[in-house]
Amino acid sequence: MCRSKHHGGRPESSLTFLTTFLAQFNFPRVFSMLGLTLKETARLLSEGKTTAAELCAACVARAKQVQELNVFITETYNTAGQQAADSTLRHRQGNRLHVLDGIPVTIKDAFSTAGVRTTCASRILRDYVPPYNATMVQRLVDRGAVLLGKTNMDEFAMGALGSDTGGSVRNPASYCGVVGLKPTYGLLSRHGLIPLVNSLDVPGIFTRCVDDAAIMLGALAGHDPKDSTTVSDTFQPFSLPEDIDITRLHVGIPKEYHAPHLSAETLNTWQRAADLLEDAGARVSQVSLPHTPYSIVCYSVLCAAEVASNMARYDGLEFGHRGSDHSSTEALYAQTRHEGFNDVVRGRILAGNYFLLKRHYDHYFIQAQRIRRLIANDFRKVFEGGVDILLTPTTLSPARSYRWFVQEDNRTRTEQEDVFTQPVNLAGIPAVNVPVALSEDGLPIGLQLIGQSFQEKTLLTVAKWLEQQVNFPHLQLPEH
Repeated sequence: MCRSKHHGGRPESSLTFLTTFLAQFNFPRVFSMLGLTLKETARLLSEGKTTAAELCAACVARAKQVQELNVFITETYNTAGQQAADSTLRHRQGNRLHVLDGIPVTIKDAFSTAGVRTTCASRILRDYVPPYNATMVQRLVDRGAVLLGKTNMDEFAMGALGSDTGGSVRNPASYCGVVGLKPTYGLLSRHGLIPLVNSLDVPGIFTRCVDDAAIMLGALAGHDPKDSTTVSDTFQPFSLPEDIDITRLHVGIPKEYHAPHLSAETLNTWQRAADLLEDAGARVSQVSLPHTPYSIVCYSVLCAAEVASNMARYDGLEFGHRGSDHSSTEALYAQTRHEGFNDVVRGRILAGNYFLLKRHYDHYFIQAQRIRRLIANDFRKVFEGGVDILLTPTTLSPARSYRWFVQEDNRTRTEQEDVFTQPVNLAGIPAVNVPVALSEDGLPIGLQLIGQSFQEKTLLTVAKWLEQQVNFPHLQLPEH
């Protein structure tokens, strides 16, 4: 969803920055770097073949070229330039902090950033500037990453656009032809992530390839004393092998994922991937997750209930937008929330309050919690039965044009696009989207691999194997 851009925190003078910082670089050379992976770019930085300042400048210039896409809510180009200059100096002195040192990143505008406005794309937080960084942001900063800006999103992440509550990393990753990783619940800290659904929200990772996802996971994962839901065990970063043997792998194909409205192209891509695995020696068998058909309803009830609870804090008194009607507390509340939230958010709040009413609580909320437990048990039984990985579609169809998306009948249908992704959030287990093929229209088709809790290494190893086999044609940027 496109929103008008607004800026907060310290003003960023794009014109001044571009004239003093960008003009010094040879863009035909540095633009070619933008087609590289994180791992490849980090090697160039460490070998002195380019600098963090050059890389940052190329990214900023490219962002300016495509600014009509409205990717950023807030650009932090001045800050990025200083961070890149500091990183360049560290590399020259041999003091690189981490493989991420000097690597440009963007942050979804749901994560708190100290001194930079964090809006969640909502009017009610239009002028909110956090005094602290979210743990995920701070870990990137501590490792020398360069923050280009805060990216756009649906208001409070209630749309299909990263955090991942029901598929908000894997679905757009599938449509954009990139890797999208949702780790195990509790592996990445949620401190400083403005909540939508506390029991489902998980910080997610977008990267160009699977190796890069493993690098980012290693930089971000681990216990956080500021988030009691994070696991206490120490996370050991890992690298993925180049030569991968899958002959002992058992892959499950859930029969319930042959869902209504699954496109023929997506189904054929799914079947070809299963054949690839089987031909390479993996055992591929059909499995059952019998409560999957109930998951979308369960997810909708739990999501609405927690949204209603979380949105109650935005009352116009403590922070965020405040209405002008001060005739009574109730009038202030009503005006503030009507002006501050869009129709989708208000609808979720209304539904959540309905489910949480005393006379409805057992019938809706408690029943949904019971179904959630059954869904988690379905996954547990399949994995305990010897299956290592599940292979499913990520979305019902390949990526579509914007013209298709905004048609009213199709807009309604997009609400079902989480059908393959939200059961994973309900179960709290990890999953990753891997871009696999292009549709007849030349747009991406992704597949989802689902793993066991805290078995991200196995999950990403299989994902890398699949990536190697399909050789997905990643976009290469023009050198001008």
